[in-house]
Amino acid sequence: MSASAALRAQQRYREDAILSAPPERLVTMLYDRLLLDIERGESAQRAGQWAEANAQLQHAQAIVSELSSSLTDDWNGSAGLRSLYVFLTQTLIGANIGRDPERTRACRDIVAPLRDAWYGAAHAVAEARG
Repeated sequence: MSASAALRAQQRYREDAILSAPPERLVTMLYDRLLLDIERGESAQRAGQWAEANAQLQHAQAIVSELSSSLTDDWNGSAGLRSLYVFLTQTLIGANIGRDPERTRACRDIVAPLRDAWYGAAHAVAEARG
């Protein structure tokens, strides 16, 4: 198998995994990637790789936007989480513009426990399904 064929197969596998994932798994996948983007962005900032940091932090902002848009008003926690997403977006933008890895790290420190909480919730939902 050629390298390009292997990459295509890997991409197809990822796409299939996303398309077949239950909603709670999609949220955890988004949080995993959000955390990865923030960590990569911070690392790039610390290395002075500003273009890479910009790309990673803008992708993180897009994920936060997606997470925010997926909130529904029929859940009492939506308003609080939406406010947190606004804060994260503003902080990511400021960290990117200001080339400030400490602000980026602060976003990581917010996202990591949120990701863990979503994993716990996804596990509980999966168990309830049986």
